[in-house]
Amino acid sequence: MIRSLHRWPGLVALALVTILCLSGAALSVFPAAERIAAPQAEAGLTVATLADRIEAAYPGVEQIRRSPSGRITAYWFDEGRPGAAVIDPATGQGVASADPNQFQRWLTNLHRSLFLGDGGRIAMAVGAVAMLVLSISGALLVVRRVGGWRHWGAPLRGPLAGRLHVEIARIAVIGLVLSSTTALWMTASTFDLLPDGGAIPAMPAEVSGETGFALEQMATLLQTPVTELRELSFPYPGDATDVFSLKTDRGTGYLDQGTGALLAWADLTGWQRVSETIYMLHTGQGAATLGLVLGLMALGVPAMGVTGVLIWLAGRRGRPRIRGNQPAGRAETILLVGSEGGSTWGFAATLHAALTAAGQGVHVGPMSGFAPERYARAERIILLAATYGDGAAPASAKGFLDRLSALERAPDMPLAVLGFGDRSFPAYCAFARDVAAAAQAKGWPALLPLDTIDRQSPQDFARWGRALGEALGISLELSHQPVLPKTATLTLVSRRDYGAEVQAGAAILRFALPRASLWQRLTGAGFARFSAGDLIGIVPRGSALPRLYSLASARRDGFVEIVVKKHAGGLCSGQLTALEPGDRVTAFLRRNPGFHAGGGRAPLILIGAGTGIGPLAGFIRSNARRRPVHLFFGMRHADSDFFYGEEMPGWQAEGRLTRLVTAVSRGARPHYVQDALRGEATEVARLLRNGARVMVCGGRDMAAGVADALAEILAPVGLTPAVLKAEGRYVEDVY
Repeated sequence: MIRSLHRWPGLVALALVTILCLSGAALSVFPAAERIAAPQAEAGLTVATLADRIEAAYPGVEQIRRSPSGRITAYWFDEGRPGAAVIDPATGQGVASADPNQFQRWLTNLHRSLFLGDGGRIAMAVGAVAMLVLSISGALLVVRRVGGWRHWGAPLRGPLAGRLHVEIARIAVIGLVLSSTTALWMTASTFDLLPDGGAIPAMPAEVSGETGFALEQMATLLQTPVTELRELSFPYPGDATDVFSLKTDRGTGYLDQGTGALLAWADLTGWQRVSETIYMLHTGQGAATLGLVLGLMALGVPAMGVTGVLIWLAGRRGRPRIRGNQPAGRAETILLVGSEGGSTWGFAATLHAALTAAGQGVHVGPMSGFAPERYARAERIILLAATYGDGAAPASAKGFLDRLSALERAPDMPLAVLGFGDRSFPAYCAFARDVAAAAQAKGWPALLPLDTIDRQSPQDFARWGRALGEALGISLELSHQPVLPKTATLTLVSRRDYGAEVQAGAAILRFALPRASLWQRLTGAGFARFSAGDLIGIVPRGSALPRLYSLASARRDGFVEIVVKKHAGGLCSGQLTALEPGDRVTAFLRRNPGFHAGGGRAPLILIGAGTGIGPLAGFIRSNARRRPVHLFFGMRHADSDFFYGEEMPGWQAEGRLTRLVTAVSRGARPHYVQDALRGEATEVARLLRNGARVMVCGGRDMAAGVADALAEILAPVGLTPAVLKAEGRYVEDVY
């Protein structure tokens, strides 16, 4: 039993655990290197003296940070231009660039999530579980082999691979247990599976209203040694109501900029200290020597993996995506798929089956794997390409255009491109059009002209299939039946109606949370795990095409909630707005990780109009950590369209919502949400300079107006919406 428990996690998770350990070992070097390179503060230096020195060198300083290694970094604005540098505490002057080490960032993303977001984090958590199981079961096997714990270090006999496997394990097991358990703790914290336990002081209600008190005279800063400093944030210039924010190893507090008085303070809780200790043990931040030791132990994992495989040879396993899929080198037809949500793969399976039945050898693969040199017998290439967002490549087509551009000449076999999209969007099949244009520019011969499929229409697909059959000289009838994800039955428990007074019916619909099986809870399948901003798919009666709605609730809320507006002639919206408590609908969940609020303490600027308030309200409801949230909400009529108006005061009182700004577009003085942004330009610019994240949800016209307004607001500070998007600080869910 113990041997099986040790064998299977090792065989199944060998690659994952190896990546986890190798990347962790490499990351363990950085804390020690940073400790060596960073100028250290002299004994007895206080935060007051340090801050005074830095402010003298950089009058526009906005923040001072000290890392566990002792490295001090300052951030400032000089004539509207941001600056940052590693500081020599003896002089207050910058001595090195504060730009993050790109290789370290790359390794960190690999180590944490395999570049796959939450799915990758779960995968790495599975790797940590496998490593823990391997370590414990391996230790028990060693004990069994040497005859008890007292003989742990006894000499070994047997084949070299077996002896080497055990010798490495005896040295590394303690470090691997420590690393894996701390990794699982940190993953649980990331997914909010552990209590917060944090203590943040309330912002002071009253301040002196004065400015200019000398830093070197502030008693709290004089009493705080630099070795305890974590972060000192300066007040916004010219804002007499703003305060200094001080974070140390002891806690967090606010200082009056006019008197230097300590306005509020909260000590670190015991839970926070435990969490920080675990973080230190796992990362080596603040304990560089320990980090290096754990890194060296982690290097033993690849060697144990190789010797373990040699001890027990594993058969290779494969799982073909599509039944009867031919190898690329033997197929006559190469069928490549660019899909984001997975529906385009269903069309590929239908086409594969029809071509195979017609006597063709067909290989199906992702567009990202495009490799013409492998297609030795191919007579044609067919691309089924969906579009992501405003014209971007979908997940399984990443890099296709770059690969095509890098070719010296186009493939000889002719090409057919079929685009999938929604004609109501401006970027309808934009990626497929880009692919077709690039192929034409490359001189790639065409099998068929570019064609498109609107809203996954089986009729459009069948029409295109007949054209393909004529081009191939065969009879080809494509009868596609969309395969929906596994669905669940949702029961409506309550509804709140809006807009009846102005003949614009809308409702907040709340459904009971469906029961989840044990397997669903373990894997997160179905409705076992979801967040506000994810999507719920509902197939209306009389249609095979699902409609997607953004969720206004998370799993922890205990219900499934959406905001729906009834559209004239809208099949699904009409059926949903006609539901009464007790009625049921069939639905499925689709993840939307690109539109999650995420963790951290950086402020959120939420911007929405109409039913776009749904996921934004969900973010606010889930804001148990009191992260600063500023909501800009546009509505037509304040009396009839103020969704969640009843909850807003309570959310503000609880600290979940920091500020609410509304805009009413119908009335004597029409005011849109982009106008509200311009009216708060100074505050919006300040928040964005301080790292705030923008999340926009609503109609396309509203989103375009918001982007224009933000471009105007950000221009004076040298930022643009494009820059924020590139940094992941500007995301949209637009319909």
